[in-house]
Amino acid sequence: MRVVVQRVSEASVAVNKETVGEIGAGLLVLLGIENTDGEEDIDWLVKKLTQLRIFPGQAGTIDKSVQDIDGDILLISQFTLHASTKKGNRPSFLNSAKPAIAQPLYEQFVNKLTIKLGKPIATGIFGADMKVALVNDGPVTICIDTKNKE
Repeated sequence: MRVVVQRVSEASVAVNKETVGEIGAGLLVLLGIENTDGEEDIDWLVKKLTQLRIFPGQAGTIDKSVQDIDGDILLISQFTLHASTKKGNRPSFLNSAKPAIAQPLYEQFVNKLTIKLGKPIATGIFGADMKVALVNDGPVTICIDTKNKE
């Protein structure tokens, strides 16, 4: 699994010009699911996201997590995170999991992230054409891949 995590002041996602998910301060997480991903990847990444210390503390240092600030999470599925651009100019998405595999893993990820955060998270609609708006706070943007956890 691969994510792009952005610390945001606010973020929203719309489908067909209708807002389907929005948050205030917290994390916008773009999630790409690969063919070889499984429950171990979900568990590791959920823990990492909820404990990632990228919010400012009282001393001005970056030492608070989304849980520490009682922040929100907006999770968007994004298969293009596993694009390969090695050959030619058109990206290949062969490593991205097909919807039959990716959607159940995405739903499991949503459930586990909700439980770990202790409150509902906002989401887009899996597989839909979505318009994402955000105010990146910092800016702080971090990429995490479960295949590089060691």
